Parts: sequence; structure tokens; C-alpha cells
Amino acid sequence: MQQRVNKLRQLMKQQNIPAILITNPYNVRYLTLFTGTTGIALITQKEAYFITDFRYVEQAKKQCPDFTLVKNTGHAFEELQSLLTKEAIAEMAFEKTNITFDQYDQLQDLLALNHIQLIPVNHLVEQLREIKDETEIETIQQACVIADKAFDHILGFIQPGMTEIQVANELDFYMRSQGATSVSFDTIVASGVRSALPHGVATHKVIEKGDFITLDYGCYYNGYVSDMTRTISLGQPRDTKLKEIYQIVLEANLAVEQQARPGIKAKDLDAVARDFITKHGYGEQFGHSTGHGIGLEIHEAPMISSSSQYVLVPGNTITDEPGIYLPGIGGVRIENDLLITKDGVHSFTHSPRELLIL
Repeated sequence: MQQRVNKLRQLMKQQNIPAILITNPYNVRYLTLFTGTTGIALITQKEAYFITDFRYVEQAKKQCPDFTLVKNTGHAFEELQSLLTKEAIAEMAFEKTNITFDQYDQLQDLLALNHIQLIPVNHLVEQLREIKDETEIETIQQACVIADKAFDHILGFIQPGMTEIQVANELDFYMRSQGATSVSFDTIVASGVRSALPHGVATHKVIEKGDFITLDYGCYYNGYVSDMTRTISLGQPRDTKLKEIYQIVLEANLAVEQQARPGIKAKDLDAVARDFITKHGYGEQFGHSTGHGIGLEIHEAPMISSSSQYVLVPGNTITDEPGIYLPGIGGVRIENDLLITKDGVHSFTHSPRELLIL
């Protein structure tokens, strides 16, 4: 991944950073393609080192050909100290949101022996991850294909008398059968009044006739996620207000997709859904952001929120997920995964969004 490392070096040069330690496992994977669980990377303006232990040496040789492989027999930070001394590095940046206080103490004690200073930085690699390349886009698309297939499958599976957990497990196992390595997060199956819980993870509640059911789920495919939500009704809904809020959420979801494009501020895209829902009298019942970035992580930049000044650019992959939640009655959320293109927007997810009454 030489191109990604070179882009990081450009950012480092702009900030006068001679070397950076990468410990965030998602950032390690992004830069090195290493899929193991133990490894850190040291990037300088001229060299790129990957440090891991005996268990992952052979794997790292295959996955990280652009990096000089260093096997640690003691603590990885000790190898790091040797490399910095060899390279005559006087300052090293580190990812301050991914280093514990104890690790910081260890680093400081070791590097102080050679008078090497630590520089805390934040979201340097994450800036690069905001814009996906073609390989990443293709991978996210496949993760979304699996999510779409899972929705079609679950429509033929779900029946009154099943528990939410039964439905969630079926979704999870089906996605794995289609090539997913794991789920993106704990699958949400929230039925009846529980559909008013934005993050109502599946329980032993029995699904009944007349329940609105929110299904929020996704999968990991080759390291990248999908994230899709659909709300369905198992028979005619008990409360007519549910149909009303469904139509409002659907129109808000479609409006966001129509307005998503390069050059629009994230906060303005959030306002498309928020203002529409507020105009229809349910602004207080839409308390979360309109969307977020997806990629190696289920929640990553850019955030599509009322406070985000980020300006969308081609290559951003985001969710579009307005919702309305009425305690004691039920709720609705509809979520698609979107790619910002140079011409506008492309939807990764294609499952029907109109209200399905099973």
C-alpha cells in the first residue's frame, strides 16, 4: 500500500512530523493490509517498518511486502526504540486516542533514554480513510450486496411467535453463509413498542402480529462493513400513527439521497432530513444524526450531523438514516449506504424502502 503510505508522508511533512507510530488496528490494516491482531507500524519519511511477533511473521511477509518486517521477541516498544535510534529520529508522533496512559508511560520511559520526544496527534490516518479508493468501494459494495440478500431472506423467514433473537441469529448466520466474516455490530431487531428504541438490540421478546419491526444490521466483508436498516410490519400495524411516521421517514430518507453530492456540507445534508421531519411535527423524536461514514469501522468520519463542517467529496461512503421514535407506540428508521461520486451519489443498498406489510 505504498500509495497510502506516501499520502501519509505528505501529511507528516505538512505538520513537521519526522516519524509516526501507528497503533490503531484499523489504521494499521489500512496502511499495511495486515489482518492479524498483533502489530504496530513505524513510518518515517524514508522507511516503513512493521513490528510483530513470532505468531504473525509469515503472515506479515505475505500481507505487508512494502514494509520492512521486524520481529519482536520482547516488548514491541523496545524494537521501536532501536529503530528510532538507528534512524536518528529525535521526535515521534503517536495516535493519542489509541495509546493508554500506561503505554504512554512505557514509551516515554524508553524513548527518554535516547532523548526522543513524543508528539501527540489525532486523526491523521483517519483523514486519508475518509476518501475510499476503488478497491475499498468495490469491497463495501459486496458487503452491501450481502446485506440486501439477507433482507430478502429474512422476509421469508420471520413469523409471529419467533423471538427477536431468533430473527437476529438468522440474519447473522445467513450473512456468513453468503461470504461475510462477521457482523458489523450486534444486530438490532426491535419489535412492537421496542421499535421506539433507536438501538434496541435483539431480546427474547416474542414478535407478535401487528408489530412494527426495525431491522438494523450489516456485515464485514474483507474487512469493510455494510450498515442497513429497514422497518417492516408483521400484519397491519396496531396504531395508524406508525404508517404516518413511516411515510415521513421514507420521504426524509429519499430527500437526503437526492441532495447528497460533492460540495455539500455535512451539516446541511443533516438539515435536509431534520428540517423535513421537524416540519411534520416530529423534530423532538429524531434525536440522532442523519448518518455517518462507513469503511473499516462501522462509525467513522465523516459524520453527517448538525455540528459537522465537513464538505463532502467524491469517495466518501456514508449512511442515510433518519428516524422517528414514539415511546409506547413504536418507531421507524430507514437506512441506506451511499457513495458520493463526482456526479452526485450512488446507493450501495437496493432493498425496497416502501412499507412492507407481511
